Amino acid sequence: MFTWIKRCLAVTVGAASLVAGAWGYLYHQLPDTFLVTQGQTLYLAQMPWLESMQESGVAQASAVPAGNSYNVTLSAFGHIPIKTVRAVVVNERVVTVCGTPFGIKMFSQGAMIVGFTDVKQTSGSANPAKSAGLKMGDRILSIDGVQTSTNEDVAAAIQQAQGNSVQVLYSRDGQTQQTTLQPIQDKESGNWRAGMWVRDSSAGIGTLTFVDNNTGVYGGLGHSISDADTGESIALRSGEIAAVTITGYESGAAGTPGELKGRFTSEIAMGDIDANGSTGVYGSFYTVPKGEDMAVAQAQEVHEGKAQILTTIDGNTPHWYTVQIEKVSLTEEDPNRNMVLRVTDTNLLNTTGGIVQGMSGSPIVQDGKLVGAVTHVLVNDPTRGYGIFAENMLKTADSVAEQN
Repeated sequence: MFTWIKRCLAVTVGAASLVAGAWGYLYHQLPDTFLVTQGQTLYLAQMPWLESMQESGVAQASAVPAGNSYNVTLSAFGHIPIKTVRAVVVNERVVTVCGTPFGIKMFSQGAMIVGFTDVKQTSGSANPAKSAGLKMGDRILSIDGVQTSTNEDVAAAIQQAQGNSVQVLYSRDGQTQQTTLQPIQDKESGNWRAGMWVRDSSAGIGTLTFVDNNTGVYGGLGHSISDADTGESIALRSGEIAAVTITGYESGAAGTPGELKGRFTSEIAMGDIDANGSTGVYGSFYTVPKGEDMAVAQAQEVHEGKAQILTTIDGNTPHWYTVQIEKVSLTEEDPNRNMVLRVTDTNLLNTTGGIVQGMSGSPIVQDGKLVGAVTHVLVNDPTRGYGIFAENMLKTADSVAEQN
C-alpha cells in the first residue's frame, strides 16, 4: 500500500511539473501588449485555442474607441487562465503595397573606418590609427575640432596637421570617444597618413514594401542598411531613393546567397531617407506610388500556412510568388526575424533559387492583408528566409511621420 501511494504521488507531482512548465512556456510566448483593430476582439491566429476573457468592469472590446486600451485574460480552451495582457485599440490601417525595386543613396554621419594599411617609413612601417586605438566600424566625427563628414575631410585634416598629433573625436557603439593620433609621413609620396581607410557613403538596391498615403511616408528593406565591410549599421546623415530597373540576378545556392542586379534609371529622387533603423529604411515619398491598397494585419493575425510575396526579379514590374509561413514568433527579440518562410513557387525556385539579396522589403501578404516583409535569406538554404511583421514597420513609419 505504501509503495502504491508513493508511486501515485510521484505521478501526480510529475504531471503537475509538466503542466507548470507548459504554463510557463506559454506565458513567456505571449507579449504584454497587443494592438487590436477597433471593433474586433483579441484573437491569436497562431494559437486559436487561446480564448479572450474580458476583465470585469471593462466595456466590450467592440465599444472601446481607438487610442484607448483594456485588459484581457487569455485562457486555454476558456478554462485555464494563462496571462492577462493589455489590448491597445487602433484604427485599421490601409497602405499601398509596392514590391517595386528602389535604389538607395546614403551619406553617413561621420566617415566610417572600413580598413587599415600600414604606412611605410624610412625604417619599417607603422599604423597610427591602430596605435591610437581606433577600430573597424568607428566613425570619425571630427579631427582637431573640424567636422569630418566625408573622406576628403579626413584626408585634409591629416595633411593640415603637418605631422603634429591630432585629437580625433569618434563614435563607437553609440558612444562618443576621443583619442590622440600621430600622423606619419609616407616614404614614397611624402604625404601625411593616418593608416586607415574610411567611407562616407553607401549605395545599393532593395525592395519598397509600402507607402502610407495618409502621411506620404514609405517603408522598405525591413532591416537597416549596413556597411558591406564592417557590418555596422550606417548612421544616417542624409540620403535619397531613386528608380531602379532589375537587369538580372545571380541564383542562390546552399552557402552562397544570390543577388539581384540593377541599375539606377533616373537622376530624379523618388523620396528622401529620414531613418535607417533596425526595422528598415523610411522617408518621405514624393510621387504617387504604384501598387495595391491593402489593410495591414496585426502581428497576432499572422499564422503558419500559405502566403505570397510580391517582388521584382526582372525590369521594374513586381509579380506574386507563393510561399509557406513555417514559423511565427510574437516575442522574437530580433525585430527582423518575426517569422520564417519557405518559397514554394516553382517559377521563383527555377530562376533565383528562392530568396536572394535585393529582395529585402518584398511584401508578404496573407489572407488579403499585408502581414510583413522579407528581410534575410538563410545562407545554407536559399529557399527559406526571415520576415518582419508589417505592424513593426508601420510603427517606425508613424514615428518618422511625427518627426517630419
